[in-house]
Amino acid sequence: MPRRSRFALTGALALVLAVHTSAGADDAGAGFVSAFTWRSSDPGLGGMSAIEVAADGRNFVALSDRGRWTSGRLVRDGKGVITGVDASPLRLLSGQANAPLKKSRADSEGLAIGPDGAAYVSFEGVARVLRYARIEGSAENLPRPEAFRRMQSNSSLEALAIDGKGWLYTVPERSGREDRPFPVWRYRNGTWDQPFAIPRQGGFLPVGADFGPDGRFYLLEREFRGLLGFASRVRRFTIDGNRIDAGETLLQTRPGRHDNLEGLSVWQDTGGAIRLTMISDDNFRFFQRTEIVEYRIRN
Repeated sequence: MPRRSRFALTGALALVLAVHTSAGADDAGAGFVSAFTWRSSDPGLGGMSAIEVAADGRNFVALSDRGRWTSGRLVRDGKGVITGVDASPLRLLSGQANAPLKKSRADSEGLAIGPDGAAYVSFEGVARVLRYARIEGSAENLPRPEAFRRMQSNSSLEALAIDGKGWLYTVPERSGREDRPFPVWRYRNGTWDQPFAIPRQGGFLPVGADFGPDGRFYLLEREFRGLLGFASRVRRFTIDGNRIDAGETLLQTRPGRHDNLEGLSVWQDTGGAIRLTMISDDNFRFFQRTEIVEYRIRN
């Protein structure tokens, strides 16, 4: 998420308070595993908007909202709790000719890695999705429907996920009206369509998505509550062809419990439980932090 006017001085002071008073017991119920603050001397670390964790729960790829990416390993203790991050320096994403993306077109928000290892990145400023046969290589532009061009500036393709068939699903951060559901766009066989939408519930906005090992669609949503900070929610849906069910809420945190969680990866641990691994966007501000948060879902 880019810097916006809502993070004015009063909001900044409020977030300082929220961040430093959020270390109490989790109010989202059973399932909380850990919250690890990722610190590094790498000046590129910050603005983290997406994460993809491998099936082993250790190897990962992460993306920032400034057209940068990194890969590495999550260091875990004997109980599977994250105790450290071993990652390479953040590198710039390339365009079609191996040159770095232009800054005006580098607001990368969503990340999905397909069964063949190809990486897909969605963008918020200029709404589009790029495909990378390998994320360190050059980009291929996917078709850009006219509807993408009409999306709200800096509020478009935040969430991106890929299913077991290799079909992409992306959701914009805003739907255009508070009473309008969030459209879900699907890319398959070289064409985009919009088969269904997800109803809005409260003031939460979509920021991350993934398909879990159970084949269901998980959506991370965020709400900024001013003086109280950020609240996060994860809903899970079953997709059947051109239909999506009403979904269920798996997690909803109180404001200030975590930082600005934007990226979501869903995987299965050695105990058979589904893990939700999320990463926060610190907006490159000293009073926020890059946080990797995990919850366990047992069902």
